[in-house]
Amino acid sequence: MAQDRRAGRGGRGGDRPQTPVPSRQEIEQIIGGDVEKLVTWADSLGRGLAHNERLTTSQVRGFFGAVRQIEAEVGSSERELGDSTHRKLVLLKPKLAYQAQREIDNRKGEGVLRLKEVLAPAIELVGRDATRFRHFVEFFEAILAYHKAAGGRES
Repeated sequence: MAQDRRAGRGGRGGDRPQTPVPSRQEIEQIIGGDVEKLVTWADSLGRGLAHNERLTTSQVRGFFGAVRQIEAEVGSSERELGDSTHRKLVLLKPKLAYQAQREIDNRKGEGVLRLKEVLAPAIELVGRDATRFRHFVEFFEAILAYHKAAGGRES
């Protein structure tokens, strides 16, 4: 199983549990608009990333900033992401993969990897749909809010 292979990487000992991530079907429901599922999973992820993975906000600040820039390009009445906006969104996946591997290589933990396991499929499920993109942003914001509420550190 993929999770079993990752469990020993990144300098993590066996003393902390790995943060569970939603299935692709659950991510589909969240991006599709299921707000209860969004809140439930954001809470679980935020707490887990703060305690189990010891993720810091500085580890994801650049990525979240890029999402905010894309959000600023999407008008509230738009139904579909334009070519340029969609391209920027999709190109966040390799940036997130790079940051996750960099954190593992530097033995800073697997928090960014856990986040990648959630956000990369979510980006795929957004496609060009502006409403689904807004749900993606809400989900990411909620994860970070619960992370901070659970004591997530700045750096």
